[in-house]
Amino acid sequence: MAQDFYTVLGVSRTADQAEIQRAYRKLARQYHPDINKDPGAEDRFKEISEAYDVLSEPETRRRYDAFGPDFRQVPDGMDPETWARARSGAPGGGPYASGNPFGSAEDIDLEDLLGGIFGGRARRHGPMPGADQEASIELTVEDAHRGGKRSITLGPRTIDVDIPAGVTDGQRIRLAGQGGRGTDGAPPGDLYLIVHLAPHRRYRVDGRDLTVDLPLSPWEAALGTTVTLEIPGGEAKLKVPPGTSTGRRLRLRGRGLPHPRGAAGDLYAKACVVVPSELTDEEREQFERLAAVSAFDPRSSDRR
Repeated sequence: MAQDFYTVLGVSRTADQAEIQRAYRKLARQYHPDINKDPGAEDRFKEISEAYDVLSEPETRRRYDAFGPDFRQVPDGMDPETWARARSGAPGGGPYASGNPFGSAEDIDLEDLLGGIFGGRARRHGPMPGADQEASIELTVEDAHRGGKRSITLGPRTIDVDIPAGVTDGQRIRLAGQGGRGTDGAPPGDLYLIVHLAPHRRYRVDGRDLTVDLPLSPWEAALGTTVTLEIPGGEAKLKVPPGTSTGRRLRLRGRGLPHPRGAAGDLYAKACVVVPSELTDEEREQFERLAAVSAFDPRSSDRR
């Protein structure tokens, strides 16, 4: 029996989009194969990604709720009760009557099904265009930034895909004519690839904006400095103003994910002041001298 996508994500069937997204992000961090080296983590991650692909898109979720795992095979306009009766093979029956919301996992021949429902009228009504289909594609932040060609495998097919530079998490890439096959010479449907950005060890993504941690020594933070920062697509010089404290965000305008038809996102470097774990005698002496002459109080009321 097909796995229930709601069960995969651990959410109720009434969960809203925010709950679904939170559940996906939590599970993705737990089972991503770059993080979890358990032999079954990759398969579990694929299940989680497929469930999120379906439930995060309102129209696809609606069809999934109506038809279960058969939703990709069902033509537009099909009535759920009619489909259920056809799946069960008996009038008034159907997969919901047996307590199994998704019915059996047997393959269905769409032409035979329509012929059985409408007494062969489907064939006389002429060609039927192929159904649109969806699949997921996972990219690193670097892949999303630069774009380029990728090959994906969907069942027996391998498809070459041009990834636009600057794709974002959740964006749909349309591949015209790569969906389900039409009947009687009708054109095929389209294939939509849903982009998922993999968790990254350095970058946090918010739309097209990126955030990266910027470790600073106490003297760099106090005196100011210029650092070379690794960013997607190369390096950038970043000026750190004097008096920078932990948590301050320094912006590099337009150095986030590019936008093919508008302004690129920004990159934010979040300052984090780091002290030496061990001090030499000279370093300790200098810090002690600084402590003796400085009137700075980080816990004073005017800093709260």
